Formats: sequence, structure tokens, C-alpha cells
Amino acid sequence: MATLSHEMDWLFISEIRAKPQKEFASKNTIISNLKKQYPNGEISYWMRAEEPYLCDIIYTKENGRQTYVFANPYTGKIQGNANLTFQRFFRDLHYFLFMPFYQFGYLMVLSFAFLLLISFLTALFFYKKWWKKLFTLETKKGPLVFFRSLHRFVGLWSIPFSILFSATGIWYFVERTNIADIRTKANPKSPKLEYSNANNDSINLTYTIDYDRIVQVAEKAIPYFKAEGMNVPNTQNEPVYVRGKSDVPLVRQRANRVYVNPYNYKVVKIQNAKNISNIMWINDIADPLHFGYWGGLTTKIIWFFIGLGISSLILTGIWITLKRKALQRKKKRAPILGKWKFINWGIYMLIMISMYVQLVYRYHTSFTGILIISCGWLLLLLFTYYVFVYRLKKAVNAK
Repeated sequence: MATLSHEMDWLFISEIRAKPQKEFASKNTIISNLKKQYPNGEISYWMRAEEPYLCDIIYTKENGRQTYVFANPYTGKIQGNANLTFQRFFRDLHYFLFMPFYQFGYLMVLSFAFLLLISFLTALFFYKKWWKKLFTLETKKGPLVFFRSLHRFVGLWSIPFSILFSATGIWYFVERTNIADIRTKANPKSPKLEYSNANNDSINLTYTIDYDRIVQVAEKAIPYFKAEGMNVPNTQNEPVYVRGKSDVPLVRQRANRVYVNPYNYKVVKIQNAKNISNIMWINDIADPLHFGYWGGLTTKIIWFFIGLGISSLILTGIWITLKRKALQRKKKRAPILGKWKFINWGIYMLIMISMYVQLVYRYHTSFTGILIISCGWLLLLLFTYYVFVYRLKKAVNAK
């Protein structure tokens, strides 16, 4: 779901849609329109989506509350805003499961990369001569044989992607925990301005910067560079941080960085993707490969269905295991779920409570947004009950 979350924004949020045109509007024009609606606004980040059918998203804070403002990059109009987008919701859910302690949740999610690696390696070990069964799919021996065959068939063709997802997940784990100083080497620090009047006092440069000039200076600093994202400083000793794409394939926008002094519009520091270290290069290709956006909408759709296939393997694998154990307990006349149901429900409720707390107090999500998210979780619970309780009991009782 995180892979196609931008497209979900386009589908459900009409204000974020943009009709691609040949020319982009002036950034200063966009800022002028933004000032009319948010006269006291403070920008922290300006994101130009890689998808041409989406608006720019300007992270704007006013009266202590952040909102995502949708600016049409072709007309310069401010088309709307949202406190929470589908992309942000699924990104946070995928990052740290809305756990109360961000780092704990993040590391817990990343630990599953190791489990994914172990799961498919052990599957290949126990599935003898699997390479001879890449094109084997039983279709004429009844539904039970067909679904077992389909489970193995999907599993075999998911191997390259399982390797990719587990490898990038393990890399994220190594970077997050800074093993072998990887995080420090892969993420260079932003430079500081060296002026006598530059200090750490908080400032608001939102409506004083010449954004068109910033972009012009930045794009001249790196050959074939196109500015996409921009961080606006909130202290006097920070430069404007511009990121974007160049002629270097595969890497994410952060591989190219240009730091521009917002007072005299001189380049402070340049990071060209052609000249980065191997560690930085690996770090900058991890996201495009993990989320599948390196090839645009085509690869994102492929990644979505592959992810759906791997998810189905997990669900069917759990169902097969639960059914086998349920049959064993039935012979012993023991309860099917046992004490684990209390642990499972406890973890689930912890995540749900933490999620709603963050949705209300961090994102100030509207009642409609809360209702949509709640309906989504309710449908998931009903589906889970139907498959893993109703259908499982029916299958066990039929034996």
C-alpha cells in the first residue's frame, strides 16, 4: 500500500491532482499565492512530486500546527490542503507501526527483514529441486492441490524480490543502528554559514527568499540537475538545502545536494551523485529499489503486485500452520487459540491506541479522516476473523 500511496492520494484527494503541462509556474508566484492564504505561515519543506500528475506539497506551519499545502506546479495556484495524506499515513505505518517510541517501532519493523531472509532461505532448503518447479502449477487436481501449488509457485517467483526487500531492509537496520559508522558515512551533515551575524536564533525566511533564484543557482551547480525538493532554514546559520535529479540513474533525490546561502545566493556546498562514495551510493539507491519508484508508475505497479503476492504467502502460510496445529489440539481436546490470543490482542490494542493518539495530537486529523482509517481497520479485522476464525474452525470441524 505504501508503494502506491501517492496514487491513492490522487484517487481520493481531488485537490492534489495536477494536469501536466509543458511549463512550470514560477516558484515565487506559488509563494505569493501561499502568502495570501497563510500570511503567518512558515515553510519547512517544499516537495515536488516525481509524479507529474500530482501537486507540489509544501509543509507549512501556522499557529503551531503543520499542514500539507497542495500547490499546482504548472499554474501556481494553491488548490487545497490536508493535515494527513494517504502517503504520510502508510509511510508512518510502514516506518514504525505508530508505536509510542519511534526508534523502537522502527527497529522492530526492520527486524522483519532478517525474518524475511530466513523464511525464504529455509523454504528453498526444504523445497527440494525447486528450480525444476518454476513453471509447475497444478490446475486439474482439485482446489486444495491448486492452492498449495499456487502457494509454491508464487513463492518461487517472489524469490528475487524477497532478496531485494530483505537486503534493503537489513541495510536500513545497519544504517539506523550506525553499525560500522555507516549512518555517519552515508549521511553527511549540512554545512553552517560562516558569517558574523549568523547564529542559532529562530527566523522565518518563508516570504523573503527568492525561490526562483535559489533554483537557478542550484541547477547551475550540477550538470543536468533539476531541483525537486527544498528545505527552508529556520535558523540564521543554515543554508537552503536543494535536492533533485541529474543524469545519474536509479539514485534518489538526496544523492544530489546543493546548499545555497539565502542571504547572498552563493553556493555553500555541492554533492554530485557522480562523485559520492560507494556507501552513499548504496544508501541512495535503497529507497527507489525498496519502494519500486525508480521506474515510475510501471515499476510501482509491479512492486505492488509482488508485495501483494508475498503478503498472500504469509497469510496462506499462517493459515496452513494454524490449521495443522488446530487439528493437533482437536485430538488432544485443547483450546485452539490458547494464551496467545491475549498477547496478540494486547499488541494490537497498543498499536491502535498509539496510532489514534498521534493522528489526533500530531496530525490533527479531521473526523472524516479518523472515520475512514477506522473503517479500513474494521474491514481488516472482519477479514481476519472470517479467514482465521470462521473458515479455520469450519475446516477443522470438517476433518
